[in-house]
Amino acid sequence: MNADERRLQHTEIMRIALLLCLALCARAQRVIAVNVDGIVHPVTVEIIGHAIEQASRENAPAILLRLNTPGGLIDASREITAKIVASRVPVIAYVTPSGGRAASAGFFLLEAADVAAMAPGTNTGASSPVLMNEQMDPVMRNKVENDTSAWLRSIVLKRGRNVELAETTIRAAKAFTEKEALDDHLIDRIAVDERTLLDGLDGVAVKRFNGAQEVLHTRGVEVADYQMTWRERIVAAIADPNIGFILLVLGALGIYVEFSSPGLIFPGVAGGILALLGLSSLAVLPINWAGAALLVLGVSLFVLEAKFASHGILGIGGTVAMVLGAMLLIDGPPEMRIHLSTALAVTIPFALITTFLVTLVIRARQNKAVMGMDTLVNQIAEARTALTPAGMVFVQGEYWNAESEVPVEKGGRVRVVSVEGLKLRVSPVGK
Repeated sequence: MNADERRLQHTEIMRIALLLCLALCARAQRVIAVNVDGIVHPVTVEIIGHAIEQASRENAPAILLRLNTPGGLIDASREITAKIVASRVPVIAYVTPSGGRAASAGFFLLEAADVAAMAPGTNTGASSPVLMNEQMDPVMRNKVENDTSAWLRSIVLKRGRNVELAETTIRAAKAFTEKEALDDHLIDRIAVDERTLLDGLDGVAVKRFNGAQEVLHTRGVEVADYQMTWRERIVAAIADPNIGFILLVLGALGIYVEFSSPGLIFPGVAGGILALLGLSSLAVLPINWAGAALLVLGVSLFVLEAKFASHGILGIGGTVAMVLGAMLLIDGPPEMRIHLSTALAVTIPFALITTFLVTLVIRARQNKAVMGMDTLVNQIAEARTALTPAGMVFVQGEYWNAESEVPVEKGGRVRVVSVEGLKLRVSPVGK
């Protein structure tokens, strides 16, 4: 190989290496975006955790956390906050779209981020802890508020924002518009859209939670949405307590249909799958066992209504018990409750269908047997030969030997009095 060929080969190698470097740089220059657009719960923790891991693997310049949430579980919020502050990649929290909010738990996520931003027409705050279904006594409220306030202060202080005003979102349930939050130094900037936000942050030095300074390089970078796994998609889709309750009730109905009519198979299989999906949905949420007991009581009252003549009292009681049980089932903040409309829309049809099915089953058990010799008694037969006193009769599609104490002409109608082995004892109709 001569010198010219070696130079050409060397040039080609350098060109390929440069292209690879450019490709790697281009891959790194994309922001991983993840949406928090519903209730904050354990599934949200898993999704955000995986998005942070992906951003770290790809050396992304930042993570964009899109917030539009009414709040959620405080334990889940603590876990997400811990992941945000420990992230190797800077986290940009952005309340969007216009009309959206980062309320309650969402405010903690906003303040935990390296950069806190809001779109015009959004709001944040109102972070007072709420105890589901009961009023907190002054001592308990004071303990919960002090604990939550200390947690929020530790975050806001590290981020260099307004600690005193942030605490009022807990103590006084105060909320702020995007302009108020910016003027009072609770957030870092307002941006009309995420492209404007990212371009505006290019070259800005942010102080990480560990005190280190890092300059953002976000101008023109691609924004890639985090792609949830199939498991995350399914769990996120059914994580709404309203969906979980509907699945659970439909599953229970399918299983009951299978037990009441064995052999149908499909209702049992479908019911089992739906019931398990409903239970898995509700399992990630805190359950109030008083609500669960009311649901069981409601189903029991439906069964009793079909068995005893209560003139609808038991059925109405079962419906009320199920509606109350549904609304008390989740022991969490108000935004995580099962809606009254959902409870009514599911419970009333369930009550009607269950009562109808139970009534059919009980009536079927009370009916006389429709098979066997005894079913011939009191049946009307036709004499196919003269009965003097013995002869042949036709009854229920079959010919029988019969005997009558009173002579009967051929074609006469007789009533079966008893069955004696393979012979019927009959008497003329009307005699």
